[in-house]
Amino acid sequence: MVPNGWKIHSISDIAEVKGGKRLPKGYTLQPEPNGHPYIRVTDMFDGGVSLDSIQYVPEEAVNAISRYKISTSDIFITVAGTLGIVGIISEQLDGANLTENADKLTNLKIDQRFLLEMLRSPIVQSHIEAEKTTNAQPKLALTRIKGFKIPVPPIPEQRKIAKILSIWDKAIHTTERLINNSKQQKKALMQQLLTGKKRLLDDSGKPFEGEWEEITLEKLAKYRRGSFPQPYGNPEWVDEVNGYPFIQVYDIDKNMKLKPDTKIKISDAAIGKSVFIPKETVIVSLQGSIGRVAITQYDAYVDRTVLLFQEFIVPMDKVFFAFIIQELFEIEKTKAPGGTIKTITKEVLSNFKVHIPSITEQQKIAFVLINADQEIELLEQQLADLKQEKKALMQQLLTGKRRVAV
Repeated sequence: MVPNGWKIHSISDIAEVKGGKRLPKGYTLQPEPNGHPYIRVTDMFDGGVSLDSIQYVPEEAVNAISRYKISTSDIFITVAGTLGIVGIISEQLDGANLTENADKLTNLKIDQRFLLEMLRSPIVQSHIEAEKTTNAQPKLALTRIKGFKIPVPPIPEQRKIAKILSIWDKAIHTTERLINNSKQQKKALMQQLLTGKKRLLDDSGKPFEGEWEEITLEKLAKYRRGSFPQPYGNPEWVDEVNGYPFIQVYDIDKNMKLKPDTKIKISDAAIGKSVFIPKETVIVSLQGSIGRVAITQYDAYVDRTVLLFQEFIVPMDKVFFAFIIQELFEIEKTKAPGGTIKTITKEVLSNFKVHIPSITEQQKIAFVLINADQEIELLEQQLADLKQEKKALMQQLLTGKRRVAV
């Protein structure tokens, strides 16, 4: 049922839909600014375009694609690769060339911000999701976009709805910025604290003193890989109802924790062929996404793609050690081709060198870094709450279930 005063329109009724254009054959984008920016899908995010990695059209190719530009009064929508990202460009990119993997909605007959919110809403995104599941290589045809139908209120109501939703967008953007800043600050803090460049205060209020000990991993702890019965995929090894948690790389979450539940649970027949670890064991992934670290929150069995630390040979705070291992793998990634570690052997691990302070200083460092993580988690929860609140509000406002005073 259409709310009183609203009308159902196809996108083609309220905007022109036009495609972008790829560079002519034989030309490549350049990183050097020359006044001819080119917006790719990789530059786009929900709501806008990042300026961080913008590329530019070489002078020789400018005329060939001069008709495929986007302005600040338009809206973009991605139509290949990642479908359905929509947004508005900033003043700095006014007149930029648009990739062939995105279309623009131009010459709008309704409020730009209202239409943007409508395109971001489930009203339109549900149709786009259907396209993703229908085709092996999803592509959003220009004719499909033109045919999307949306409920449209009078212009004054459009503007009021857009203004209300923009308040949530600003709060979301501010919280995202706080999270990014907090993560950068924590990263800098880790680099200082885990190398001893910055020393914390001891219980007497004086900075810790003394040299840190250099030690190889094999002399610091006893460790081994997990295990799983062969062959993989045998249904006999799995029991989703009464089985036991089985940790794979997928199950290692952020902030040094496991996901609340493992993807797979193994059967009584499988546990004798796997490796059990009690909760509060330090683990690290060795395949796939190498270098994910966690201190386990529950008893579980472990796959061979995960390394588990059974016991420490020297006095060691588990949380401090987990941060050390995490940082160690980050350093190794910077040395690897393309910033990716393909695999890592036990022999290589044995020779990893770490520097450790006294157990008291370890505990102080761990406390500071855990607090930093908790602050980030709190902000991330606030962000999730804001997004959920906005989603609920969109459902009310963009369908006319809740009307606004104009």
